[in-house]
Amino acid sequence: MVMLLDGGTGREIQERRPHAAHGLWSASVLLDEPELVVEIHCEYIDAGAEVITTNNYSTIPSYLGKADMEDQYRELTKLAATLARRAVRESGKDAAVAGSLPPLEESYRADLVPSPEVARPIYQGVVEALRDDVDLYICETMSSAVEAHTAAGVALAHGQGKPVYVAWTLDEIPGRGLRSGESVKQAVHALSGLDVDGYLFNCTHPEAIEVALKELKKLTTKPLGCYPNRLNKVPDGWTLDNEITTGLRGDLPEELYVASILRSIEAGATIVGGCCGIGPSDIRALARRLAT
Repeated sequence: MVMLLDGGTGREIQERRPHAAHGLWSASVLLDEPELVVEIHCEYIDAGAEVITTNNYSTIPSYLGKADMEDQYRELTKLAATLARRAVRESGKDAAVAGSLPPLEESYRADLVPSPEVARPIYQGVVEALRDDVDLYICETMSSAVEAHTAAGVALAHGQGKPVYVAWTLDEIPGRGLRSGESVKQAVHALSGLDVDGYLFNCTHPEAIEVALKELKKLTTKPLGCYPNRLNKVPDGWTLDNEITTGLRGDLPEELYVASILRSIEAGATIVGGCCGIGPSDIRALARRLAT
């Protein structure tokens, strides 16, 4: 049985509101256009997603602080969860809501991961802000073993017993392990003392994910999953709001994305979806293919 996740929400917002790619990124849309966030969530549910993820990837103090709004991170994170839950109600379908625990500094930048002592109280605030409206937590785009361990440990401690999943982001070169340079085996071993509910790979090229899933399957009996992106290789020095752009791959059309997910399922994935650049039409195509 395969569970279908949604696709990228932040990138979908940027496609519809180009100004959202700057400054506070998709966090500003929570305040300025909450209806758009609900609309996108509903589109994913209508496309077949059984799980949608809260739009709080950029509602973290380090980003909000650029607009002197860091003290509002709990409020905005809670708003993201409330909007996701509202979308489920309005859809009339039985979709689950996953609460996102994102990197606290920059995506893909293992060199910028804050120490556990700094990260734990922030993650606790995120978990507590989400927990009334989510069904599970996903520590996503984790670029290092310590980042994943810190986020998952806090979710397990303060998430009121709700399931906790970990999703690592990989080097785009297949077989190279995490963005930190750590191997998949090292990443799994680092979580051995935590009773997480499943392991995934996300926001990475599908080619790297397919290789990593085969390795991961040999290391655990827990559920496995993936939600790849459609981004070009991330340039050095890239951040969510600087002027260095990634752009979308032109060699991963809808049919090849679906084919990559089917190969990932063959490799052991039972939880699948999409990340940056994967939109509602891709999820709809995947849902139709899984139904055949």
